[in-house]
Amino acid sequence: MRTTLSVIKADIGSVGGHTLPSQRVLEVVRERVFAERGKLLVDAYVAHTGDDVCLILSHRHGVGHPDVHALAWEAFRAGAEVAQRQGLYGAGQDLLKDAFSGNVRGLGPAAAEMEFEERPNEAVVVFAADKTEPGAFNLPLYLAFADPMYSSGLLLSPELHQGFRFRIMDVDYTEGDRTITLDAPERLYDIAALLRDTHRYVIESIWSRKYPQEQAAAVSTTRLRNIAGRYVGKDDPVAVVRVQKIFPATEEFGPPFALVPFVAGDTRGSHNLPLMPVPINTPASTFFCVPMVSGLAFSVHEGKFTEPTDLFADPFWGHVRDRAAAKALEMRRQGFFGPAMLPMSELEYGGIVARLEALEKEFVVSREAEPAAAGQ
Repeated sequence: MRTTLSVIKADIGSVGGHTLPSQRVLEVVRERVFAERGKLLVDAYVAHTGDDVCLILSHRHGVGHPDVHALAWEAFRAGAEVAQRQGLYGAGQDLLKDAFSGNVRGLGPAAAEMEFEERPNEAVVVFAADKTEPGAFNLPLYLAFADPMYSSGLLLSPELHQGFRFRIMDVDYTEGDRTITLDAPERLYDIAALLRDTHRYVIESIWSRKYPQEQAAAVSTTRLRNIAGRYVGKDDPVAVVRVQKIFPATEEFGPPFALVPFVAGDTRGSHNLPLMPVPINTPASTFFCVPMVSGLAFSVHEGKFTEPTDLFADPFWGHVRDRAAAKALEMRRQGFFGPAMLPMSELEYGGIVARLEALEKEFVVSREAEPAAAGQ
């Protein structure tokens, strides 16, 4: 049986600044989405990470289906209207276009989708990040699918031994989807050379090499600044990952996220801070909106979800969060200086651009006096 998973997420308004959506906003979104269970949808789950509302939808209509995307769009619009009536901050912030055109891609929400033939025991994980960019998933997914130091199944399982195929997108290119496909482990260094630039090159999807028709992962790749032409918030990506058997085990994604790597984002989307794994439905942090990621694992059968398990809620992750907090505190001691703040190319839609343009007029060029001629 072929099942499509569509994970679509947006910031449509939050309480008292960048914190979390109100309960009424979540209720309205759930009402709109759950009304389609058993009709357009097979099943659905709604939660939030930070101030982003996340829709996890299963259906039979394939990737990018206009009716499914229209449902998500209308649910977000309904939630945004409630947010406006409640005076929530950033109401409708991620809904960057006025008219729906058949697909939420290019309209603001983050979307990751995949269609697959269900296995008898289909296990999937949804990762949802807030206050960061799509490249935040580059390192954890690279380590889980390509590095045996972190993912022992690459050594121990014959199903994984051939490696995985990475499709990587240049998200700065706006004339279309500019991608490259590279095989691990043969092209490992080339993959690393691209993925280290998290602002430009982003994993779009990952595929099994032993079973080439089996997709392992899908990641949202939209950059909001390329839609709005200005800074409107970070891109807050989502990822769908199939796990177990012919893919890495669920627990093999733990060590990569436990690294809490520095990623772009946080307050005003303009700094580097560690990516903190948090339980689902966690508010955005009042410590500089430290980037966060939630993980939910489901079993899926005939398109129906079991109740989820929260991957970052067990006691071990309290220690990891302590490490992330220590890294964040140390980096913020540097304030605006050096790697604590993003490079100018990533600040081009902020107010600092106008400030620098004004300062350009005050620069002067001093030239060294020409040396006197011999005998003078």
